[in-house]
Amino acid sequence: MIASPADQAIVRAHHEEWARVVAGLTRRFGDLDLAEDAAAEAFVAAVERWPRDGVPPNLGAWLTTTAARKAIDRLRRESHREHKHQAAHMLSDDTPPEPTGPVEDDRLRLVFTCCHPALAMEARVALTLRMLGGLTVAEIAHAFLVPPATMAQRITRAKAKIKAAHIPFRAPSATDIRERLAGVLAVIYLIFNEGYLATAGEASLRVDLTEEAIRLGRLLRSLFPDEGEVTGLLALMLLADARRAARFTRSGELVTLDEQDRGAWSRDLIIEGHALVRERIAAVAAGAEPPGRYQLLAAINAVHTDASSSGDTDWSQIVALYDRLIEIEPSPIVRLNRAIAVAELYGPDKALAEIDELSETLDSYHAYHAARADLLRRVGRSEDSRTAYDRALRLAGNPGERAYLDRRRRQLVW
Repeated sequence: MIASPADQAIVRAHHEEWARVVAGLTRRFGDLDLAEDAAAEAFVAAVERWPRDGVPPNLGAWLTTTAARKAIDRLRRESHREHKHQAAHMLSDDTPPEPTGPVEDDRLRLVFTCCHPALAMEARVALTLRMLGGLTVAEIAHAFLVPPATMAQRITRAKAKIKAAHIPFRAPSATDIRERLAGVLAVIYLIFNEGYLATAGEASLRVDLTEEAIRLGRLLRSLFPDEGEVTGLLALMLLADARRAARFTRSGELVTLDEQDRGAWSRDLIIEGHALVRERIAAVAAGAEPPGRYQLLAAINAVHTDASSSGDTDWSQIVALYDRLIEIEPSPIVRLNRAIAVAELYGPDKALAEIDELSETLDSYHAYHAARADLLRRVGRSEDSRTAYDRALRLAGNPGERAYLDRRRRQLVW
């Protein structure tokens, strides 16, 4: 069934305008709950009215005006918040926002508000994904490898903590802002990853999210041009996004890195990403701090995108970069990705031995079972490979990834 113009506009507006509406309402009313609820009510109104009355010429303006009215109506109904109602005295507020620090973008201000140090790191990331990225609780839960109910509680508690601590909607001072960069970078990267390989829904990738993450990354770099991890994250996202056109077949099936048409990769993004990586290598050589997580991941992607084929990839350099990454982030997922590189350098048997050590920790992670299935296939253990593919298929939420896993499973020799 083909979606109507109104339905298409609503989907597009949610992707493009959700963060702007929520951030603008938060700046105006100073209440995350109110902003989120009013934005949601505005989208409900759009679902009801646009098919009947027609799609408005300016989607964002319509949603912002409607959401503001919804917020003011709610404040009027809540007598104990009358003082906030007085602060919101106009339906159309044309007054320019007051300066709120070095960050002049509402969405970035919202990120820094949600990444306040009063919140635990996981709460900061989860809340900002919800408020800025518009991701569902289920999508965020998948990113954290936790049950949706756990994530819902985490987000609710985070918003309550912001309200109880009276955390304002503004950027931190120049000295405090760098202390919050780790949480902000994690938020932007998770938003990018959700767009790069969607965890739920019918779309295999969400270009709106990858482009929004890159936009935020560029803004952050303009604010902090000398921060290595800011530059590293931008380079990482550019090099990953450069492969977008080659990552799925016309039918929507995922195409793995070794099978991609490298001629379809974006040379402009690769050139830009490589330049940023070289900039950080030169900075470290000149005495800057050693590279962190994002700089090392960007360097790994630079090696991949520098090779003309999978066979020409410098796998020894990739394994060495993963070794450095493990020194600063010894997570199971980093060890899994290193093992996949080890398979190319030393063979699948050695990689299997390393991956099997992660079985208990990563049992609920579909990519673990997908990687293990492929290694088992390569060593001729078809029945074990089939079992691993079955487990990966049960856990995978991306339709393109599921199509790929199903095809590889069917190709196993019985």
